[in-house]
Amino acid sequence: MRIGLIRHGQTEWNELGKIQGQTDIPLNPEGIRQAQALAHRLVREPLQWDAVISSDLQRAMQTAELIAKTLGIPQLHPDTRLRERFYGEVEGTTEQERLARWGPEWKKRDNGQENDVQVRTRALSFVEEAAASFPKRNLLVVTHGSLLAQLLQAMCAELSDAPIRNLSFSIMERQGSGWNPLLHNCTLHLEQLQN
Repeated sequence: MRIGLIRHGQTEWNELGKIQGQTDIPLNPEGIRQAQALAHRLVREPLQWDAVISSDLQRAMQTAELIAKTLGIPQLHPDTRLRERFYGEVEGTTEQERLARWGPEWKKRDNGQENDVQVRTRALSFVEEAAASFPKRNLLVVTHGSLLAQLLQAMCAELSDAPIRNLSFSIMERQGSGWNPLLHNCTLHLEQLQN
C-alpha cells in the first residue's frame, strides 16, 4: 500500500498568517490553482491512485474534490481524525496578535490546544485502519499542516521536520509493519505554476 499525503490548498487565513486549526475556512483562488496544479501533476505521473479521502474541513474537502475529479477516482467520505490540530484560543490570530497577547513563549502556554501526542494518536489511528482496510490500494489523503508534520514524524522519525507548505505532497509505502518514504514534502508542481 502507498499513501499520498497532501496538505490542502491556500486559504485567506493562510495568506494572512492566521492559525486556522479546526476553524472551517474555504480555499481562496490561489488554493484552487494549487490543487489543480497537483492534480495535473498526478495525472502525468505513472503511479496510479485508487481513491482520495480528506478531513471534513472544507479546505481539505475542496482540495480532495478537485483532485478526485481530475484523476477520475472516487472521493471517499471524509474522516474527522484527519482534522487539523485544535488550537483553542490561538485560532484566528496572527503571529503579531499572539506575541502581543501571550508574549514570545505563546507556543508553550496551554491555550486549550491539542498536544502532539493527541494529534499523532488520532492521525496514526486513521493510517493504520486505512492500511488494514486497503492493503493493496493506493490512497491519497488530504489533510492539514500541523497534523501532517506530526504524522510524518510518527511514520518515519528520520524525515526532516521542515514546515509543510500548502499543497505539499509526500508518499509513504507500507513495508511490513512500518513505512518507507518515497517522496517527502514536495512542492515541485507549485514551482512550475510560477514559471
